[in-house]
Amino acid sequence: MTQQTQQQIKHVEHFINGERTAGTGDRTQEIYNPATGEVSGILHLTTDEDLQATVAAARKAADTWGDVSLAKRTAVLFKFRELVAAHTDELAALITAEHGKVLSDAKGEVGRGLEVVEFACGIAEQLKGEFSDQFSTGIDVYSFRQPLGVVAGITPFNFPVMVPLWMAPVAIATGNAFILKPSERDPSPSLLIAELWQRAGLPDGVFQVLHGGKEAVDGLLTHPDVDGISFVGSTPIAKYVHETATKHGKRVQALGGAKNHAIVLPDADMDSAADNLTAAAFGSAGERCMAVSVAVAVGEAADLLVDKLAERAKDITVGNGMDASSDMGPVITPASRDRVVRIVTAAEEAGAAVVVDGRELIVQDHENGFFVGPTVLDRVRQDMEAYEEEIFGPVLVVLRVDSLEEGIEIINANPYGNGTAIFTSSGAYARQFKRRVTVGMIGVNVPIPVPVAWHSFGGWKASLFGDHHIYGPDGVRFYTRGKAVTERWPEPHHASGASFAFPSSGDH
Repeated sequence: MTQQTQQQIKHVEHFINGERTAGTGDRTQEIYNPATGEVSGILHLTTDEDLQATVAAARKAADTWGDVSLAKRTAVLFKFRELVAAHTDELAALITAEHGKVLSDAKGEVGRGLEVVEFACGIAEQLKGEFSDQFSTGIDVYSFRQPLGVVAGITPFNFPVMVPLWMAPVAIATGNAFILKPSERDPSPSLLIAELWQRAGLPDGVFQVLHGGKEAVDGLLTHPDVDGISFVGSTPIAKYVHETATKHGKRVQALGGAKNHAIVLPDADMDSAADNLTAAAFGSAGERCMAVSVAVAVGEAADLLVDKLAERAKDITVGNGMDASSDMGPVITPASRDRVVRIVTAAEEAGAAVVVDGRELIVQDHENGFFVGPTVLDRVRQDMEAYEEEIFGPVLVVLRVDSLEEGIEIINANPYGNGTAIFTSSGAYARQFKRRVTVGMIGVNVPIPVPVAWHSFGGWKASLFGDHHIYGPDGVRFYTRGKAVTERWPEPHHASGASFAFPSSGDH
């Protein structure tokens, strides 16, 4: 790097106890622009001293924030919501510069995150307890929920704004202090989010950002003053997070990987199905945990569907996400690109038909970018790596089956259970599909069935570790603990004479 280039490189720091700080160490990591392949920033990595200071600040803040009235908490949430909305363009530009997805997709990510902020603005409704008046003579029983205390969110590169907003607003609205450990690949949006929380009036220490790799993750998983862990990422790491954190007495929600199938029946609107599958498979270069990566074509639907998918895949414009003419940007790293190419090549060698080939894509003026083009593989088998692995790239594989029942069996045999969809004009087939698939989120003629914020997001099987889904009512339950109170206020002349027998409601 030249001296001039070094001066242009930004430094991405931590946000600890209300301030940006480079921390106490000298370890750093380069941040890349995936569209150009150039270094765009330097990320400062945490030390144990930084982590201890962050958790200590969170613990101190949690002790007071949890006692702040719901009216004052929600006032901060409403202000934060307005600030995020006002900075959508700035957040989207940061996402695109470090992740690579196109600006329109980045803005959509911010919008979906805002839905959860809006849900959290109504947290008073979610925290209403239950009351049983005069359950026994002179005795009332009631319940309410209180915050866990200090919670941490470990979030992936593919949604550097949306996934933190799936976690932090609900955690903070319910009275917790929240520590965000974002991906090292696109960390800049997290600092802007921290500053927006501060401008909204959130006290120092309630929302903090700590950067690092495995050492930072392990520090949060094992720290005795961290009460809960939220994680989104790959299944092997989700399993590790769940096992490690629960071993250390923490509440954990860990969302893992996916292999999302969409069944297309012969009675479906084939143009609509092809349009939706193309967008769901290749949007954000396939780097979504809810991307459709497997099209299960039933019977005579197969040939027509593959032809229409090929037409649409070839029409996708791949380029720099900052360019308004681009439909799809690069993948996140050269290693991701090389892995996609290797898996496609292995599928071809094993007998799959490469209908659309994105392996040799070169984007003009971006020859050093991490690009791979939309790829459609037909006649894929279940024993191929292209089917077994979560590719996390712009590859749509097509399996051909003879019946809906066979398609359901394939989905249920897959170890993942995150999302799935069916395209059909038959309500009876759709109902059969909804009831029989062992998958947590289901779309009917909807390719990416991410629930709105008033429901909860989460899969089944190897796509989720822990009992709680993320955001919505499950998010409220995860970030709070229930208390039940049995209460009596006896008259003075009845204040003695307690029985040694175990009481029941019938005794009063």
